[in-house]
Amino acid sequence: MTPSGENFPLLFAPLDVGPMRVPNRICETTNSIGAGAMPGFPDDAFIEHHVAKARGGTGWIGGETIVLDSPLPAEAADEFHPGAAAVRIPLYTFPGFVEANARFVEATHAAGAVAVFQLTHLNHTLAASATPIVEAYDWTPHELDEAGIEHVLETYAASAAQLVAAGADGIEIHCAHETLPQTFLSPALNHRTDRWGGDAAGRTLFVREILARVRSRIGQAAALGVRICASEQRQGGYTLLDMREMITIIAADGMLDFVNVDVGHSWGAPYVQPSYYEHAQFREVARAIRADVHPTPVLFAGRVNDPVVAEELLASGICDLVAMTRAGIADPDFARKAREGRLGEIRRCIGCNRCIGESIDQSVPAMFRKPVCSVNPVVGRELEWAARHRPASECKRVVVVGGGAAGLEVARVAAGRGHRVVVLERGKALGGQVNLAARAPGRDSFADFVYFEENELSRLGVDVRLGVEASVADVLALEPDAIACATGSVPRRPAIAGIDQPHVVQGWEVLAGTAKVGARVAVVSQEDHFETPNIADHLASAGHQVEIFHKWTMIGSRIDRYSIGPVMRRIADHSLPIHTGKRLTAVDGPQLTFVDAFNGTTHRYDGFDSVVLVYGSVPDDRCYRQLTAAQTDARLFLVGSAWVPRQLAEATRHGALVGLEI
Repeated sequence: MTPSGENFPLLFAPLDVGPMRVPNRICETTNSIGAGAMPGFPDDAFIEHHVAKARGGTGWIGGETIVLDSPLPAEAADEFHPGAAAVRIPLYTFPGFVEANARFVEATHAAGAVAVFQLTHLNHTLAASATPIVEAYDWTPHELDEAGIEHVLETYAASAAQLVAAGADGIEIHCAHETLPQTFLSPALNHRTDRWGGDAAGRTLFVREILARVRSRIGQAAALGVRICASEQRQGGYTLLDMREMITIIAADGMLDFVNVDVGHSWGAPYVQPSYYEHAQFREVARAIRADVHPTPVLFAGRVNDPVVAEELLASGICDLVAMTRAGIADPDFARKAREGRLGEIRRCIGCNRCIGESIDQSVPAMFRKPVCSVNPVVGRELEWAARHRPASECKRVVVVGGGAAGLEVARVAAGRGHRVVVLERGKALGGQVNLAARAPGRDSFADFVYFEENELSRLGVDVRLGVEASVADVLALEPDAIACATGSVPRRPAIAGIDQPHVVQGWEVLAGTAKVGARVAVVSQEDHFETPNIADHLASAGHQVEIFHKWTMIGSRIDRYSIGPVMRRIADHSLPIHTGKRLTAVDGPQLTFVDAFNGTTHRYDGFDSVVLVYGSVPDDRCYRQLTAAQTDARLFLVGSAWVPRQLAEATRHGALVGLEI
């Protein structure tokens, strides 16, 4: 393709949505990534993060959801849960709210896009009925009474009026993903016998009243729509057929200008589908909803990160608008690149869900929490990057030792700033541990990160040398001004009796295909993220009989709530036994001895042909230490897992910042 303007003609065609004219069909749906200090109150960081996507060609900018005020009883505390809150004083009543959002709208318009705002009641405190809202939690809400319902209806109208005053092009009522409106729509959550419950007409009344109240307040000043889940995919929840009946009733009132549709919930069958799902896997639900609400435009959200797929959805009549939210996080410029035919330069979302998982991670204090993307190190640091990213004042010779994620980012950023860069990689291919991750079932999209880096290094003229076990002499012979030691990490090998026997291998060796594994396999884990289930899944998929032994209460405890469901479903599909609280103390041929983590008792298991260790990894900083001892005049950097083994986002961020520093 050439930059002719003819690439993806449907994707880049404008569309009228009520009174709003959207310049193209690419949408950043609302996502509370936490770009600003206070969600729903735009500051400079918020504006830079979201408007970057508009400058990059995205036509619909959704920003971050605005949480409305709940009718709490006197002296009851405000409540905060992962991704949810019940508060008395909402941000839309704060002084300066209209002015702050007006700045965001103006910046969005200046970049050529429309600004759409989402209004949300999302908490575990008030609901249609006193039934726990999320299956993974046991928090029981209070059933809303008539006075409470009236209070809530007014919050939607009042906040919408404020946003229209700020210049909003569209208002979206969030009616999915355990929000308060969904508790009314869902037969699993709505057990009322009054006018707000019962059949489809009763269960949709709450949503219809919200729309009527908002429309009466804002008139035709902005487009008005809903975000719905087409199928809850939970026990007792509504099906696609149920939602088709409900959305037909809702649309019949003539209030809707658009419908934003997805599938799933926050746990188990996630609405933010990770890499285990096919691209646009649930597309047909959008086709069905579109048939029911025609000619009202339908926006489909469901793992679309490729403009080719997006064009196909439009061409086949699936939808009228396409949500490409994570695609824009991974690469804010992807739309412009697609329009210009530069598909090889797009940094694609790999579906790891680190972005949304991080946004609700309450283990990190809010004041220190920043948006994160595994493949785009600029996310959450847009202002810093804008201030610091400049062409190098002096072209320097840079040697990067190691072609994993951190080393690749050092090379890419440094070369992009004008330095002459050489990458020395001892393996036969770039990518490091990312290549191992891509071998696990459902994780092949991780290879997209490596493809992007390879393409960029080639475009930027980086000298890549594979199969080089770089010695200190080799590195110094290149006369570098700066050296980045990005030599990664190696699997941790515990000091356990019998661990050196041939049938005891590392999980990395299993994924790499370099380990011979027998029929019955014990996967012994002291790791809490994806590695353990991925390796067990890989072995079971290859026909091995697998049992998992884990150090503590469960495997995958650090996996985000939007990914844990499909990960554990694969483990359940294989019917893999999981022994928790077991710590390996000895290997004696086919027999394994464990100590119980809780009471210290000894347990023995027999009959294993192979033992696969998944104990995490330790830094491989030998090159850095040797270069330090050599007292080179070159500036020396220790980068990525060679510093501390963490996750992909930490490696790419560290590497990019080093590339910025040189």
